[in-house]
Amino acid sequence: QVRLEESGGGLVQAGGSLTLSCVVTGVTSSEYVMAWFRQASGNQREIVAATSVSTGTTRYTDSVKGRFTISRDDAKNTVYLQMNRLKPEDTAVYYCATKGEAVITTNPQRYTFGGQGTQVTVSS
Repeated sequence: QVRLEESGGGLVQAGGSLTLSCVVTGVTSSEYVMAWFRQASGNQREIVAATSVSTGTTRYTDSVKGRFTISRDDAKNTVYLQMNRLKPEDTAVYYCATKGEAVITTNPQRYTFGGQGTQVTVSS
């Protein structure tokens, strides 16, 4: 059974930085994707960043390119999202997710979410 637990959210001023962490356990496939999604109040859940573990492919949504970085520490079973130059529009609940295939897709219904998410609030 796949389990994911996010942490690292908080309140930060615009221009600041945060690093989110996600501990992942129970993944048995060698081909899978790790992703970060976010959902702002009243909005649909959207993908922010994703990395395919088997292919090394990484993708970012346009609004975070150059500011956010997704990375992994396989020894710690942890995926990170480094968020720099944060903007008020980055305010959302951030979720970690995994998908048991090598190809990155943006549809959240293709992913497994396990945690409650972590709130990121960026003040102006």
